[in-house]
Amino acid sequence: MGKMILRNRSAERHRGFSLIELLIVVAIILIIAAIAIPNLLRARMAANEASAVGTMRTITTAEVTYQSTYLLGFAPLANLGGTAAACAVAGGATSAQACLVDNAIVGGTKSGYKIATPVPAAIGTPAAPNNTFLATAAPVAAAQTGTSTFCTDQSGVVRKDPTGVVIATAVACQALNPLQ
Repeated sequence: MGKMILRNRSAERHRGFSLIELLIVVAIILIIAAIAIPNLLRARMAANEASAVGTMRTITTAEVTYQSTYLLGFAPLANLGGTAAACAVAGGATSAQACLVDNAIVGGTKSGYKIATPVPAAIGTPAAPNNTFLATAAPVAAAQTGTSTFCTDQSGVVRKDPTGVVIATAVACQALNPLQ
C-alpha cells in the first residue's frame, strides 16, 4: 500500500505547466516578436533598396554595352534582355534581344521595386541613334518594400529621391542628389 501512495504523489507532481506559466511564456514570445519584426522589416527594405541601386547600375552598364555594340544608341529595357533560347545560343544576341540583363529586370519588378526605362521608347537607328536613356526604380508598395526611388541616365550617375516620388523625366532625375 505504501508504494501505491508514492506513485500517486509522483503523478501529482508531473501534471504539466500551469496556465500562468504558459501565459508568461506566450507574453515573452510576443514581446520578442514586437521588438524583432520592425527591425526585420527595416532590414528587408534596406536590402530591397540596395538591390534597386544595383539594378540601376546594371542597366547603365547594359545601356553602354548596347550602345557600343549595336551603334543604335541606347535601348528600351525590353531590348536589353532576351529569351533563354536566344541567350543560350552563341551569337544569339541581337539588337532586339541583346541578352545584357536578367529577365527579372526586363519583367519590370525586382526585389520589391518596379523597374522601368521610359526613355527611349523604341530602338534607334544608325542614322538617328537614341542619345539618352532614363531608368527608374520605384517601390511596389511605399513604406513596405522601400521608401526611396532611384534613377540613372546616360551620365551613369545613380540618383536617389528619399520621398519615394516616381521620377518621370531625365530633368527630374538630374535634379536629385547622387548617391554617395
